[in-house]
Amino acid sequence: MTVLVTGGAGYIGSHMVRALVEAAERVVVIDNLSTGFSNFLPESVPLFIGDAADENLVEDVINSHQIESIIHFAGSVVVPESMRDPLAYYRNNTMTTRSLLNVAVKCKINRFIFSSTAAVYGNPDQVPVPETAPTRPMSPYGSSKLMTEIMLHDVATAHGMNYVVLRYFNVAGADPLVRIGLATVGATHLLKIAVEAATGQRARIDVFGTDYPTPDGSCIRDFIHVSDLAQAHRAALSYLRNGGCSTTLNCGYGRGYSVLETIEAVRRVSRRNFAVQYAARRPGDIMTMVADTKRIRSTLDWAPQYDDLESIAAHALAWEEKLFRERNGESQQTASA
Repeated sequence: MTVLVTGGAGYIGSHMVRALVEAAERVVVIDNLSTGFSNFLPESVPLFIGDAADENLVEDVINSHQIESIIHFAGSVVVPESMRDPLAYYRNNTMTTRSLLNVAVKCKINRFIFSSTAAVYGNPDQVPVPETAPTRPMSPYGSSKLMTEIMLHDVATAHGMNYVVLRYFNVAGADPLVRIGLATVGATHLLKIAVEAATGQRARIDVFGTDYPTPDGSCIRDFIHVSDLAQAHRAALSYLRNGGCSTTLNCGYGRGYSVLETIEAVRRVSRRNFAVQYAARRPGDIMTMVADTKRIRSTLDWAPQYDDLESIAAHALAWEEKLFRERNGESQQTASA
Protein backbone atom coordinates (compact mmCIF):
# COMPACT_ATOMS: atom_id res chain seq x y z
CA MET A 1 0.00 0.00 0.00
CA THR A 2 1.09 3.55 -0.75
CA VAL A 3 0.96 6.99 0.88
CA LEU A 4 -0.09 9.99 -1.23
CA VAL A 5 1.68 13.22 -0.25
CA THR A 6 0.21 16.39 -1.71
CA GLY A 7 2.67 19.27 -1.91
CA GLY A 8 5.41 16.70 -1.46
CA ALA A 9 8.01 18.67 -3.43
CA GLY A 10 7.72 21.68 -1.12
CA TYR A 11 9.72 22.59 1.95
CA ILE A 12 7.98 20.47 4.60
CA GLY A 13 6.52 17.95 2.14
CA SER A 14 9.91 16.99 0.73
CA HIS A 15 11.26 16.29 4.22
CA MET A 16 8.18 14.14 4.82
CA VAL A 17 8.72 12.19 1.59
CA ARG A 18 12.36 11.48 2.46
CA ALA A 19 11.38 10.36 5.97
CA LEU A 20 8.82 7.95 4.51
CA VAL A 21 11.24 6.59 1.90
CA GLU A 22 13.90 6.06 4.55
CA ALA A 23 11.30 4.09 6.52
CA ALA A 24 10.76 1.85 3.45
CA GLU A 25 7.30 3.28 2.72
CA ARG A 26 5.90 3.51 -0.81
CA VAL A 27 5.17 7.13 -1.64
CA VAL A 28 3.53 9.05 -4.49
CA VAL A 29 3.55 12.85 -4.77
CA ILE A 30 1.16 15.34 -6.33
CA ASP A 31 2.60 18.86 -6.58
CA ASN A 32 2.01 21.72 -8.99
CA LEU A 33 5.59 22.93 -8.34
CA SER A 34 4.43 26.49 -7.68
CA THR A 35 6.70 26.54 -4.61
CA GLY A 36 8.16 23.02 -4.81
CA PHE A 37 11.15 21.51 -6.59
CA SER A 38 11.09 18.16 -8.36
CA ASN A 39 14.80 17.59 -7.66
CA PHE A 40 14.03 17.53 -3.91
CA LEU A 41 12.37 14.14 -4.36
CA PRO A 42 14.19 10.79 -4.35
CA GLU A 43 14.32 9.29 -7.86
CA SER A 44 12.23 6.33 -6.72
CA VAL A 45 9.20 8.53 -5.90
CA PRO A 46 6.65 9.10 -8.68
CA LEU A 47 5.74 12.76 -9.11
CA PHE A 48 2.49 13.84 -10.72
CA ILE A 49 2.69 17.51 -11.63
CA GLY A 50 -0.74 18.96 -11.05
CA ASP A 51 -3.12 20.44 -8.53
CA ALA A 52 -4.48 18.61 -5.49
CA ALA A 53 -7.83 20.19 -6.41
CA ASP A 54 -7.90 18.29 -9.72
CA GLU A 55 -10.30 15.52 -8.74
CA ASN A 56 -9.72 13.47 -11.90
CA LEU A 57 -5.95 13.51 -11.37
CA VAL A 58 -6.24 12.60 -7.70
CA GLU A 59 -8.68 9.77 -8.40
CA ASP A 60 -6.41 8.34 -11.09
CA VAL A 61 -3.40 8.44 -8.77
CA ILE A 62 -5.30 6.83 -5.90
CA ASN A 63 -6.62 4.01 -8.07
CA SER A 64 -3.41 3.33 -10.00
CA HIS A 65 -1.11 3.33 -6.95
CA GLN A 66 -3.28 1.62 -4.31
CA ILE A 67 -3.24 4.66 -2.01
CA GLU A 68 -4.26 3.87 1.57
CA SER A 69 -3.43 7.15 3.33
CA ILE A 70 -3.18 10.83 2.37
CA ILE A 71 -0.85 13.40 3.93
CA HIS A 72 -1.98 16.81 2.75
CA PHE A 73 0.58 19.66 2.66
CA ALA A 74 -0.44 21.51 -0.51
CA GLY A 75 -1.52 25.09 0.21
CA SER A 76 -0.51 28.71 0.70
CA VAL A 77 1.22 29.74 3.92
CA VAL A 78 2.20 33.45 4.00
CA VAL A 79 0.22 35.51 6.54
CA PRO A 80 0.84 39.01 5.04
CA GLU A 81 0.02 37.71 1.55
CA SER A 82 -3.24 36.29 2.87
CA MET A 83 -4.15 39.73 4.22
CA ARG A 84 -3.70 41.19 0.74
CA ASP A 85 -5.38 38.38 -1.22
CA PRO A 86 -7.75 36.44 1.04
CA LEU A 87 -9.69 34.83 -1.78
CA ALA A 88 -6.55 33.10 -3.04
CA TYR A 89 -6.12 31.53 0.40
CA TYR A 90 -9.69 30.33 0.63
CA ARG A 91 -9.26 28.80 -2.83
CA ASN A 92 -5.81 27.25 -2.36
CA ASN A 93 -6.35 26.02 1.18
CA THR A 94 -10.04 25.46 1.89
CA MET A 95 -11.48 24.74 -1.56
CA THR A 96 -8.55 22.56 -2.62
CA THR A 97 -8.98 20.41 0.48
CA ARG A 98 -12.71 20.15 -0.17
CA SER A 99 -11.96 18.68 -3.62
CA LEU A 100 -9.30 16.36 -2.21
CA LEU A 101 -11.66 15.09 0.50
CA ASN A 102 -14.38 14.52 -2.06
CA VAL A 103 -12.12 12.10 -3.91
CA ALA A 104 -10.87 10.53 -0.68
CA VAL A 105 -14.46 9.72 0.31
CA LYS A 106 -15.27 8.41 -3.17
CA CYS A 107 -12.20 6.14 -3.11
CA LYS A 108 -12.81 5.06 0.51
CA ILE A 109 -9.55 6.47 1.91
CA ASN A 110 -9.96 6.31 5.67
CA ARG A 111 -6.68 7.83 6.92
CA PHE A 112 -5.96 11.52 6.40
CA ILE A 113 -3.25 13.75 7.93
CA PHE A 114 -3.74 17.50 7.55
CA SER A 115 -1.14 20.24 7.72
CA SER A 116 -2.70 23.00 9.83
CA THR A 117 -1.27 25.91 11.81
CA ALA A 118 -1.11 27.54 15.22
CA ALA A 119 -2.46 30.64 13.46
CA VAL A 120 -5.95 29.21 14.10
CA TYR A 121 -5.61 30.33 17.75
CA GLY A 122 -5.01 34.04 17.09
CA ASN A 123 -3.66 35.75 20.21
CA PRO A 124 -4.18 33.03 22.82
CA ASP A 125 -5.59 33.65 26.29
CA GLN A 126 -2.99 31.35 27.85
CA VAL A 127 0.58 30.37 26.97
CA PRO A 128 1.57 27.64 26.33
CA VAL A 129 -1.58 27.24 24.25
CA PRO A 130 -3.43 23.87 24.44
CA GLU A 131 -5.41 22.33 21.61
CA THR A 132 -8.61 23.11 23.52
CA ALA A 133 -7.97 26.87 23.41
CA PRO A 134 -10.50 29.09 21.59
CA THR A 135 -9.81 29.45 17.87
CA ARG A 136 -9.79 33.12 16.82
CA PRO A 137 -7.59 33.44 13.72
CA MET A 138 -6.32 36.93 12.89
CA SER A 139 -5.59 36.34 9.20
CA PRO A 140 -7.26 34.73 6.19
CA TYR A 141 -4.43 32.18 6.29
CA GLY A 142 -5.46 31.06 9.79
CA SER A 143 -9.15 31.23 8.90
CA SER A 144 -8.69 29.13 5.76
CA LYS A 145 -6.95 26.43 7.79
CA LEU A 146 -9.56 26.50 10.55
CA MET A 147 -12.37 26.17 7.99
CA THR A 148 -10.56 23.15 6.60
CA GLU A 149 -10.23 21.58 10.04
CA ILE A 150 -14.00 21.95 10.58
CA MET A 151 -14.73 20.48 7.15
CA LEU A 152 -12.38 17.54 7.77
CA HIS A 153 -14.08 16.79 11.10
CA ASP A 154 -17.51 16.79 9.49
CA VAL A 155 -16.44 14.62 6.55
CA ALA A 156 -14.68 12.14 8.83
CA THR A 157 -17.73 11.88 11.08
CA ALA A 158 -20.05 11.26 8.13
CA HIS A 159 -17.86 8.79 6.27
CA GLY A 160 -15.90 6.81 8.85
CA MET A 161 -12.55 8.49 8.15
CA ASN A 162 -9.89 8.86 10.84
CA TYR A 163 -7.60 11.87 10.73
CA VAL A 164 -4.85 13.72 12.52
CA VAL A 165 -4.71 17.50 12.31
CA LEU A 166 -1.21 18.79 13.07
CA ARG A 167 -1.11 22.44 14.06
CA TYR A 168 2.37 23.67 13.22
CA PHE A 169 4.05 26.34 15.22
CA ASN A 170 7.12 27.95 13.54
CA VAL A 171 8.76 25.43 11.22
CA ALA A 172 12.44 26.11 10.56
CA GLY A 173 15.80 24.52 9.78
CA ALA A 174 16.78 22.11 7.03
CA ASP A 175 17.78 18.51 6.47
CA PRO A 176 20.83 17.91 8.74
CA LEU A 177 22.57 16.21 5.77
CA VAL A 178 21.99 19.40 3.72
CA ARG A 179 20.10 17.56 0.95
CA ILE A 180 16.97 19.73 1.04
CA GLY A 181 15.67 22.84 2.75
CA LEU A 182 13.67 26.01 2.22
CA ALA A 183 14.47 27.23 -1.31
CA THR A 184 11.43 29.33 -2.19
CA VAL A 185 12.43 32.76 -3.46
CA GLY A 186 10.94 35.53 -1.33
CA ALA A 187 10.18 33.27 1.65
CA THR A 188 9.00 35.17 4.73
CA HIS A 189 10.16 32.75 7.45
CA LEU A 190 12.18 34.58 10.13
CA LEU A 191 15.09 32.14 10.23
CA LYS A 192 15.24 31.99 6.43
CA ILE A 193 15.47 35.79 6.23
CA ALA A 194 18.09 35.85 8.98
CA VAL A 195 20.38 33.31 7.28
CA GLU A 196 19.96 35.16 3.98
CA ALA A 197 21.18 38.28 5.78
CA ALA A 198 24.04 36.31 7.34
CA THR A 199 25.17 35.13 3.89
CA GLY A 200 25.05 38.64 2.43
CA GLN A 201 21.96 38.08 0.30
CA ARG A 202 19.96 40.71 2.18
CA ALA A 203 21.13 44.15 3.21
CA ARG A 204 19.22 43.89 6.47
CA ILE A 205 16.48 42.09 8.36
CA ASP A 206 13.30 43.94 9.36
CA VAL A 207 11.79 43.40 12.80
CA PHE A 208 8.07 44.22 12.83
CA GLY A 209 7.10 45.52 16.25
CA THR A 210 9.37 46.18 19.22
CA ASP A 211 6.69 47.48 21.58
CA TYR A 212 4.88 44.26 22.42
CA PRO A 213 4.49 43.49 26.15
CA THR A 214 7.22 40.83 26.00
CA PRO A 215 10.66 40.80 27.70
CA ASP A 216 12.43 42.50 24.76
CA GLY A 217 9.41 43.99 22.97
CA SER A 218 9.44 41.60 20.01
CA CYS A 219 7.12 38.69 19.19
CA ILE A 220 7.79 35.27 20.69
CA ARG A 221 7.67 32.06 18.67
CA ASP A 222 7.99 28.32 19.29
CA PHE A 223 10.28 26.91 16.60
CA ILE A 224 10.19 23.27 15.49
CA HIS A 225 12.83 21.68 13.28
CA VAL A 226 11.43 20.56 9.94
CA SER A 227 12.94 17.08 10.35
CA ASP A 228 11.27 16.64 13.74
CA LEU A 229 8.01 17.77 12.15
CA ALA A 230 8.37 15.15 9.42
CA GLN A 231 8.87 12.47 12.08
CA ALA A 232 5.73 13.72 13.86
CA HIS A 233 3.81 13.01 10.64
CA ARG A 234 5.32 9.52 10.46
CA ALA A 235 4.26 8.93 14.05
CA ALA A 236 0.75 10.21 13.22
CA LEU A 237 0.53 7.76 10.33
CA SER A 238 1.52 4.88 12.61
CA TYR A 239 -1.02 6.07 15.16
CA LEU A 240 -3.84 5.95 12.59
CA ARG A 241 -2.72 2.59 11.21
CA ASN A 242 -2.88 1.19 14.73
CA GLY A 243 -6.49 2.24 15.07
CA GLY A 244 -6.03 5.66 16.66
CA CYS A 245 -9.06 7.93 16.83
CA SER A 246 -9.22 11.29 15.08
CA THR A 247 -7.34 13.99 16.96
CA THR A 248 -5.77 17.44 16.74
CA LEU A 249 -2.21 17.97 17.93
CA ASN A 250 0.10 20.93 18.43
CA CYS A 251 3.52 20.57 16.78
CA GLY A 252 6.11 22.57 18.66
CA TYR A 253 8.60 22.16 21.47
CA GLY A 254 6.80 24.15 24.17
CA ARG A 255 9.55 26.76 24.37
CA GLY A 256 9.41 30.32 23.06
CA TYR A 257 12.14 32.52 21.60
CA SER A 258 11.72 36.17 20.73
CA VAL A 259 12.42 37.54 17.26
CA LEU A 260 15.49 39.35 18.62
CA GLU A 261 16.76 36.20 20.39
CA THR A 262 16.38 34.29 17.12
CA ILE A 263 18.40 36.88 15.23
CA GLU A 264 21.14 36.67 17.86
CA ALA A 265 21.21 32.87 17.52
CA VAL A 266 21.85 33.22 13.77
CA ARG A 267 24.59 35.78 14.45
CA ARG A 268 26.26 33.34 16.85
CA VAL A 269 26.20 30.29 14.59
CA SER A 270 27.23 32.29 11.51
CA ARG A 271 29.79 34.43 13.36
CA ARG A 272 28.60 37.29 11.19
CA ASN A 273 26.88 40.53 11.99
CA PHE A 274 24.15 41.99 9.82
CA ALA A 275 21.92 45.04 9.96
CA VAL A 276 18.56 44.99 11.71
CA GLN A 277 15.90 47.61 11.03
CA TYR A 278 12.96 48.11 13.36
CA ALA A 279 9.51 48.72 11.90
CA ALA A 280 5.93 49.05 13.09
CA ARG A 281 3.78 46.07 13.97
CA ARG A 282 2.46 44.13 10.99
CA PRO A 283 -1.26 43.31 10.57
CA GLY A 284 -2.06 39.67 11.33
CA ASP A 285 1.02 39.03 13.46
CA ILE A 286 0.48 37.23 16.77
CA MET A 287 2.35 38.46 19.85
CA THR A 288 3.24 35.21 21.64
CA MET A 289 2.69 31.68 20.38
CA VAL A 290 4.11 28.73 22.30
CA ALA A 291 2.72 25.20 22.12
CA ASP A 292 1.40 23.11 24.93
CA THR A 293 2.89 19.79 23.80
CA LYS A 294 1.48 17.41 26.40
CA ARG A 295 -1.08 15.92 24.02
CA ILE A 296 1.29 15.13 21.12
CA ARG A 297 3.88 13.63 23.47
CA SER A 298 1.29 11.38 25.13
CA THR A 299 -0.56 10.43 21.92
CA LEU A 300 2.22 9.76 19.43
CA ASP A 301 5.41 7.73 19.62
CA TRP A 302 7.45 10.86 18.94
CA ALA A 303 10.42 12.50 20.62
CA PRO A 304 12.17 15.56 19.10
CA GLN A 305 15.79 15.18 18.05
CA TYR A 306 16.65 18.84 17.35
CA ASP A 307 15.02 20.76 20.19
CA ASP A 308 17.63 23.49 20.22
CA LEU A 309 17.45 26.91 18.52
CA GLU A 310 21.14 27.02 17.64
CA SER A 311 20.97 23.58 15.98
CA ILE A 312 17.96 24.70 13.96
CA ALA A 313 19.76 27.91 12.98
CA ALA A 314 22.97 26.01 12.10
CA HIS A 315 21.11 23.62 9.78
CA ALA A 316 19.26 26.51 8.14
CA LEU A 317 22.56 28.34 7.65
CA ALA A 318 24.33 25.29 6.16
CA TRP A 319 21.50 24.87 3.66
CA GLU A 320 21.50 28.58 2.77
CA GLU A 321 25.26 28.53 2.21
CA LYS A 322 24.85 25.54 -0.10
CA LEU A 323 22.11 27.34 -2.05
CA PHE A 324 24.26 30.47 -2.27
CA ARG A 325 27.24 28.51 -3.65
CA GLU A 326 25.07 26.72 -6.20
CA ARG A 327 23.39 29.92 -7.37
CA ASN A 328 26.70 31.75 -7.62
CA GLY A 329 28.19 28.87 -9.59
CA GLU A 330 25.24 28.87 -11.97
CA SER A 331 25.52 32.64 -12.45
CA GLN A 332 29.23 32.40 -13.21
CA GLN A 333 28.69 29.57 -15.70
CA THR A 334 25.92 31.54 -17.45
CA ALA A 335 28.08 34.65 -17.64
CA SER A 336 31.01 32.78 -19.20
CA ALA A 337 28.90 30.76 -21.66
